[in-house]
Amino acid sequence: MKIIIGGAGAVGTHLAKLLSGERQDIILMDEDLEKLNKMENNFDLMTVCASPTSIQGLKNTGIGDADLFIAVLPEESRNMTACMLARNLGAKKTVARISNYEYLLPKNKEFFSKLGVDSLIYPEMLAAKEIVDAMRMSWIRQWWEFYGGALVLIGTKMRETAEIINVPLHELGGRNIPFHIVAIKRGNDTIIPRGDDIIKLHDIVYFTTTKKYIPYIRKIAGKESYPDVRNVMIMGGSRIAVRTSQYAPDYMKIKIIENNTERCNRLTELVDDDVMIINGDGRDMELLLEEGLKNTEAFVALTDNSETNILACLAAKRMGVTKTVAEVENIDYISLAESLDIGTVINKKKIAASHIYQMMLDADVSNVKCLTFANADVAEFKVKEGSRITKAAVKDMGLPKGITIGGLIRNGEGILVTGNTIIQPEDHVVVFCLESMIKKAEKFFN
Repeated sequence: MKIIIGGAGAVGTHLAKLLSGERQDIILMDEDLEKLNKMENNFDLMTVCASPTSIQGLKNTGIGDADLFIAVLPEESRNMTACMLARNLGAKKTVARISNYEYLLPKNKEFFSKLGVDSLIYPEMLAAKEIVDAMRMSWIRQWWEFYGGALVLIGTKMRETAEIINVPLHELGGRNIPFHIVAIKRGNDTIIPRGDDIIKLHDIVYFTTTKKYIPYIRKIAGKESYPDVRNVMIMGGSRIAVRTSQYAPDYMKIKIIENNTERCNRLTELVDDDVMIINGDGRDMELLLEEGLKNTEAFVALTDNSETNILACLAAKRMGVTKTVAEVENIDYISLAESLDIGTVINKKKIAASHIYQMMLDADVSNVKCLTFANADVAEFKVKEGSRITKAAVKDMGLPKGITIGGLIRNGEGILVTGNTIIQPEDHVVVFCLESMIKKAEKFFN
């Protein structure tokens, strides 16, 4: 597959790194020669030093036979222009990064398609949805629903109160346990576990289950004393903050603290009347305490500075806030955030890359998600008639090490998978794999 990425910024370079290890024909184009040289020297890809909105530059990349053109420049208008040019010059499919929610409305899809923009991706909106999912329960790090909630993924950290520490997985109740442990993050390592693996103190454990059994997982994880999230304090009035306040359930009371007076005035126009806007410095602990930090169950740091967000969440934790969420755009700081025990980490680059990545898979994939801490991916595959995965029971499939099936949805019902399960056409199967192994998993579903 020939893929051309327009823009060597944070999202573009992360996506290029992700794809370069998969024997795809990757071309990265940008006007910044220094960025391109760094990428070309360290990864298996080609570079073209030219503007993605230049007709001649696009022709120099061989755009006419490109399977996919992805425009991820910082400016929305240039991304749209680049996609229109690329499509008219022969690219089969185009994707543009945008920052205007109105463009995503279903009524506009056909309009943009006619212009030559096939898909739109709005990282801030995707990030806001992840934040709201993470805030659903104060005791989870990550939450994701498959097929409208028929099956759910829960990531939570093991504390001293957990009942399942130091027990081999094959001893956790036999075949009838109502969950499947699909990944374990331990220090810097990610484990796709087998039966003889054990859960240790401070592991982040990812479970798949049905909604009915979430209270049971909460119990065995020792998290029953954690309060429900009702009051949320957001530091930084960014676009993500606005979307988060809009997507949050009605029962959550939200306060946004923003230092810039003009931005505060703008926020009052953008958010609902029941969202409180406070003009002040979110790093000022006296202000936070005055505004009820000690009675807040969730603190979300969304400034444009990763260090500030990490430190603010750390301070909120020390003041007794159960749930903290930090936007950490510097990928190098993600492991630091985990070592400091910051709760949930949001990274727009990884979120956007996961969604774009989904478009390249040949199998029928409805969702791809990158687990920020775990260096692992999860995908929801729809099983085709005659695909390899239907030919035998799961235990006889010969799935490579580092890949596991977390569950499936059949006729709208979530089902946990055992070694004896036979997967059928039309099933939706949830697959977990270590980063960069998703193409190997895909072969079983083609």
